Amino acid sequence: MPEQSTPAASATTPSREHFASRLGFILISAGCAIGLGNVWRFPYITGQYGGAAFFLIYLVFLVILGLPVMVMEFAVGRASQKSAAQAFDRLQPSGTWHWFSWWGYIGCTVLMMFYTTVCGWMLSYVPKMASGVFNGADAQMTAAVFSDMLADPVGLIAWMVVAVVVGAVVCGMGLQKGVERITKWMMATLFVVMLVLCVRAVTLPGAGEGIAFYLVPDFSRLFAGATAAEQWATFSDAVFAAMGQALFSLSLGMASMEIFGSYIGRERSLAGEAVSVTALNTVVAVLAGLIIFPACFAYGVSPDQGPSLVFVTLPVVFGQMPLGNVWGALFFVFMSFAALSTVIAVFENLISWSIDKWGITRRRAA
Repeated sequence: MPEQSTPAASATTPSREHFASRLGFILISAGCAIGLGNVWRFPYITGQYGGAAFFLIYLVFLVILGLPVMVMEFAVGRASQKSAAQAFDRLQPSGTWHWFSWWGYIGCTVLMMFYTTVCGWMLSYVPKMASGVFNGADAQMTAAVFSDMLADPVGLIAWMVVAVVVGAVVCGMGLQKGVERITKWMMATLFVVMLVLCVRAVTLPGAGEGIAFYLVPDFSRLFAGATAAEQWATFSDAVFAAMGQALFSLSLGMASMEIFGSYIGRERSLAGEAVSVTALNTVVAVLAGLIIFPACFAYGVSPDQGPSLVFVTLPVVFGQMPLGNVWGALFFVFMSFAALSTVIAVFENLISWSIDKWGITRRRAA
C-alpha cells in the first residue's frame, strides 16, 4: 500500500540526480536562501529597527527557529528521496496528509511571482546605472526614475520574462550541468563583487558612523517612543520582524529546502549541512549591510527608507561617488545575481515537484 500511488511515476522517471560535489549542494541550497531577503530586505529592515540591536535578535531567531526548521525540511527530503510532491506519500502512507504536497508547489509559485518581478527590477537597473543617468542625481530624480519604471508595464514584463527564461533554461540543462554549474559560477562572482563593493564602502570618508550603526548595538533604538506602551510596541514589532526575517531569508516554510534534502548523501550530517547553509547565508547578509550602511552615512542618506532604499536612496549615493556609474552597475549586478540564484533554486523545486508528481522528463517540466 505505501507505494501504490507512485509506481507509474517511478517507472518513467529516471534515477534521481545528485550534486557532483558537497560544495555544489551548499552553494545551491544557500543560493535558494541567499536572495532578495538578504541583500534587499535585510538591510532596509535592519535600518528601520535600529541596526546592530535588531541584528542580534535576528541571529537569535536564526539559531532557535531557522536552523531546526531547516534540519526538519532536510530530514523529510532525505528520508523520502522525493520533493514535496511525494514525500508524504512515502513517509505517511495512510493518505491523511498527501493533499498537503500541493502547498509546497503553490508556495513556490507564489514566491516566484514576487522574485521574478523584483529580479526584473534589479536587471533593469544595471544598464540604467552603467549609462550614468544617476550621476549627480538627487532623491527626487531617482524617485522619478523608479516611478517611471513601475509605470511601464511593457518594460516590467520584458525584464520579468528575462528572469523566468534564465531560470527555466538553467534548470532544464540538468542538476549538475545546469543548476550546479551555473550557480557555482554565479555565487563565486557574487562574493567577488560583494567584497569589492564592501571594501569601497567601508573606506569612504565618514563610513565609520555607518559601521558603528550596523555593528555596535544600541538597544535604546528597540524601545523608541514617548510612552511605555509605544516603547513596548516598537520592541514587539522589531521581534516579530526579526523572526519573520529569519524564516524569509532562509526560504523556509514552503518545502523549498526539502528537495535539497533529498540530494544529501547518507554520510552527511543534516545539522552540519544546515549550519553551513545558514552560515553562508548570514555572511552574505552581513556583507550586504557593510556595503549599504557605510555608504548611506558617508553621504548623509537615512538608512531607514524601507523597500525604496535600494532603488531610490542608493542611486543618490552612487551618483555622488567618483566612478559612481561603475560602482552602481556592479552593485546591481550583485543584486541581480542574488535574485537569480533564488529564482534558479526555487525553479528547481517546481521542476523536481513536477517530475516526481507526474513522472515527466526534466526538460518537459522546465
